[in-house]
Amino acid sequence: MDRLDRIFKAYDIRGVYPTDIDEDIAWKVGYAAGQFLRSLLSGYDRGQASANRLVVGRDMRPHGVALTQHLMEGVLAGGLSCVDLGQVDTPMVYFAINHLGASGGVQVTASHNPIEYNGFKISAQKARPIGENTGLKEIRHIVSTIRRTPTGIGNVQIQQMDLWEAYRKHVLGFLRLSRPLRVAADASNGMAGSMIPAVYGGVELQIVPLNFEIGGEFAHPPNPLIQANLRQLQQAVRKNQVDFGVCFDGDADRCMFVDERAEIVRCDHITALLAQHFLGLYPGSTVVYDIRSSRVVAEEIRAAGGVPRRERVGHAFMKKAMADTHAVFGGELSGHFYFRENYNADSGAIVLAVVASVVSATDRPLSELVGPLKRFVQSGETNFRVAEKEAKMTELAEKFSDGRIDRLDGVTVEYDDWWFNVRPSNTEPLLRLNLEAKDKRLLEKKLREVQAVIGEPVEE
Repeated sequence: MDRLDRIFKAYDIRGVYPTDIDEDIAWKVGYAAGQFLRSLLSGYDRGQASANRLVVGRDMRPHGVALTQHLMEGVLAGGLSCVDLGQVDTPMVYFAINHLGASGGVQVTASHNPIEYNGFKISAQKARPIGENTGLKEIRHIVSTIRRTPTGIGNVQIQQMDLWEAYRKHVLGFLRLSRPLRVAADASNGMAGSMIPAVYGGVELQIVPLNFEIGGEFAHPPNPLIQANLRQLQQAVRKNQVDFGVCFDGDADRCMFVDERAEIVRCDHITALLAQHFLGLYPGSTVVYDIRSSRVVAEEIRAAGGVPRRERVGHAFMKKAMADTHAVFGGELSGHFYFRENYNADSGAIVLAVVASVVSATDRPLSELVGPLKRFVQSGETNFRVAEKEAKMTELAEKFSDGRIDRLDGVTVEYDDWWFNVRPSNTEPLLRLNLEAKDKRLLEKKLREVQAVIGEPVEE
């Protein structure tokens, strides 16, 4: 496998610095991204100065400074100007693309990966995601064929811009506090350490900060989906008697919540809870959720008078479904939450505002708000090493052919009292299983039946 095969993923470009990702790659990605994004513009947009520029941000990784500079030089060489946002969370880039009417943007980040990683998340006009099937293949081809040149084309420049105040105003438009709250927030030594003070400073949302220091090592890996990474937050919730806790990933586009008792709240339960909130504001709207989410999500959407839309896993699919259905809100089990009034993009900053608004609107604690949503028992996502993924999914469909089967994303089999989904990894010889049942006994029984077909789970 060559270097480009290693770093070009399904939804972004990512690898270890400097062996996989270096300044030369950054320049070529900047040039290629600029060329591709410019090709998407209409003739009218190409005549607008605002559209002939690319928004660029970076996260807290030390090597991000040099990579960003070389990336922007590549963009200039291709004939586009750059707006340099500096060190920001990824959702700030989505906001800036729309706020400025730019042709797209690049965030230099490796999200939840260890500190030695870096990479590039690329978005098109209106913050539409660029993934493997929506442009990354074309960008990879350009990267593989170009040589670095020193100069730009035409009147292009790098303009540094501070959009924190505009971003703060945008995010706080989602905050409607009915009473003051105290919240423990773990920034994971990532970009939430900059975002939270800039956005939430001075509002009636008192923050108890954890790991807000950025630019060095991580106190724990910046991946809130791993239970061990939430222990510090859980301890802080117990110690400080806050209303709830939230833990962000490295670039602050996703997060996980714990309730006032320090118990982890599943992201699909957050989706169901916030669906009720948004459907109260926008009756009859569509709410999008990913295929791994609990059956309770669709039940709550329907009960609130909304239209449930089940979708494939991944932000590219979720954002497209949001746009296609004019959905008001969407949520994934991975901690990504999407908002119509945020250009259909995901935002850790905004979901914190909405959860705080929902909790403050009642005297009931978060644990009581999500308690009625725990009607089913879930397995959590489990990986299985499988070489012939498609053949194994076909075998599963045949084994459980008496259930309701669909192939929206992998294979899903539904029964009245339990269901499962098995979907393939985009990059590894793995199948990922999620199973839900009406009670623990049935869950364990059905897990044994499914595992008899696909084998033993991979040890994490």
